[in-house]
Amino acid sequence: VKRLRAEARIALTGTPIENRLGDLWSIFDFINPGLLGSSKQFSSYSKQLANSETHNPYAPLRALVRPYILRRMKTDKSIIADLPDKTEVKAFCALSRRQAALYQQAVADITAKLEDAEEIERKGLVLALLMRLKQICNHPSQWLGDGAWAEEDSGKFARLRDITAEIASRQEKVLVFTQFRETTAPLAAFLGSVFGRSGLILHGATPVGERKDLVRRFQEDEDVPFFVLSVKAGGAGLNLTAASHVVHFDRWWNPAVENQATDRAFRIGQIKNVLVHKFVCRGTVEEKIDRMIEDKRQLAGDFLNVGAEAVLTEMKNDELLKLVSLDLAAAMKEG
Repeated sequence: VKRLRAEARIALTGTPIENRLGDLWSIFDFINPGLLGSSKQFSSYSKQLANSETHNPYAPLRALVRPYILRRMKTDKSIIADLPDKTEVKAFCALSRRQAALYQQAVADITAKLEDAEEIERKGLVLALLMRLKQICNHPSQWLGDGAWAEEDSGKFARLRDITAEIASRQEKVLVFTQFRETTAPLAAFLGSVFGRSGLILHGATPVGERKDLVRRFQEDEDVPFFVLSVKAGGAGLNLTAASHVVHFDRWWNPAVENQATDRAFRIGQIKNVLVHKFVCRGTVEEKIDRMIEDKRQLAGDFLNVGAEAVLTEMKNDELLKLVSLDLAAAMKEG
């Protein structure tokens, strides 16, 4: 693409930065080659900014690219006057005793392995731990593979019942996002017991030819109250404005990816206010990383939307273990 010859170049994107600042460099290397230097130079520069202890470390970079960016947001009432409001809330969840025991065991298992691990092996251990902790926070059965999926074993399932029972009483519709394909069917079965009706499922293995029909059914059929979707398969390109609630059952830890998923409901054509519920298990790595993401937003606004996993693999062992350790009192606290 960069070899195309033209008098002017324009780049259109909904997410200028999704996983890393290199995404921004790639766009600018196309529209204005040289402005941000070479890829190697920009990588070095962005690391300097990330390590800066100033209040707003990315301000110099924002000032450099701002003259070349025209940003339009659908929340700007001067552009779209009739789009309803979107409200995002954290749905804090307690852990069950079984979840807490599995969580503590997972942290204990990796503690002994980290000291002797080489760099590549260490990154693999950290990523595997994060995946294991996410699964345990969702439901013990997701990690154990026992197929039980008992509601009392998961604080998130209990919280989901509270929220969706209220949605059902109002005869409204909800989208439930998870990053795990194996969680979609248990979630749909559980939600079916709450609503008393079946809903829909869409994930990466759903045939492309069926997806349009699933969207049509959700949009048009009043008897379809919920839609369970995997974030990567259902988080972009779908119009699901029949829903006025969005639940992020587990977190992608990348605001850009989560926002894209939320925008399946909060988009042009939506006539109801949209309420977004982001599930967070108290006292766990989920709560601590959520706090990290919020801190980054305060420092750099929407300019830096990076996945937290990349940051965690670079942490020192003591920092990492402090982050993933369980605050048992907070984790077991109800409400």
